[in-house]
Amino acid sequence: MILSIIYFLVIGLCAGYLSARLLGLDSSDITKNLLIGTVGSVVGGIIGNLIGLQATGLIGSIIMAVIGACVAILVYRHFIRK
Repeated sequence: MILSIIYFLVIGLCAGYLSARLLGLDSSDITKNLLIGTVGSVVGGIIGNLIGLQATGLIGSIIMAVIGACVAILVYRHFIRK
């Protein structure tokens, strides 16, 4: 149980950092990276299930989380922050 939570947080941190770098955001805030990555993990999982993809392993999970985080950031920029 604890290892699953740590695994999820590590994936969230990596995904948040990578998505912030890809979209040109400030990637120095660890809390913001964790929040973006965690939301991205959930969004990436939902998108993956909708199109029939499933992430396997650490690298696959990070890739899906980065895709989800980028989508979440772009949706946030488009609809909420104008």
